[in-house]
Amino acid sequence: MNVTKKLMVLLASAAIVVCVVANAFAMKEEYNYMSPASLQNAIEAKADIAIVDIQVADEFKEHHIKGAIETGAYPVKTDVDTQKLDKTLADLKSSTKPIVVICPRGKGGAERTVDYFAKNGIAPYRLFILTEGQGDWPYAVEKN
Repeated sequence: MNVTKKLMVLLASAAIVVCVVANAFAMKEEYNYMSPASLQNAIEAKADIAIVDIQVADEFKEHHIKGAIETGAYPVKTDVDTQKLDKTLADLKSSTKPIVVICPRGKGGAERTVDYFAKNGIAPYRLFILTEGQGDWPYAVEKN
């Protein structure tokens, strides 16, 4: 293979990698995020929001945001996990308030929860994920 062909193959490969990586990051843009400061401001302002915490029971007991609805649904990968979310679904669907999903790190479990809620009739514009999850929450927490 001559130098020109090698260069073309290398450039084409690089372009494919860039497209794949760009699409991976773009997929994250389908979710709405809320920063800890914004959520804390909403809590302090007594805004009408629903805070849905999917941490496992032991983690929820150790630390959770005041007013959070405990589900214990993490990691939201099985039917048993989503059945735990079903307990809150009717109340959430019957309201119009924003919903902030709290998971340990604000990643896969929260995304699966948002996907599940959207699939079950909650408007996506109402669904938010706490950026970086409970693990990086810098404000006061409650313990049970």
